[in-house]
Amino acid sequence: MSGSLLHAGTVIGCPHGGRATPATTPSGGARVDGVAVATAAHTYVVTGCPHTVDGVPSPCVSVRWTATTSGVTADGAPVLLDTCAAECFSAALVPQGPPLVQAAQRKVTVR
Repeated sequence: MSGSLLHAGTVIGCPHGGRATPATTPSGGARVDGVAVATAAHTYVVTGCPHTVDGVPSPCVSVRWTATTSGVTADGAPVLLDTCAAECFSAALVPQGPPLVQAAQRKVTVR
């Protein structure tokens, strides 16, 4: 399994143009270029999603990541890679599509 390691500065968006950010800034000891590594323990929120269904606003409000079982952890939680499965959800927990990772750093390969 391989992919780019996500961190607190990675630009992530919902499929409709909203911005996903960690609900709390990752602050663990594992860092990439001085920025905390993102793990499955972090919750992501979405702001600015303009999505509507039949004219009714139905914005993405959260992202749920499914971290791989690669064995790579940071601060005891699986790290997030841009290849990890994820889904954006509305406030009613309706799946709205996968998030878009616009920038990630550092290639990680797990064997």
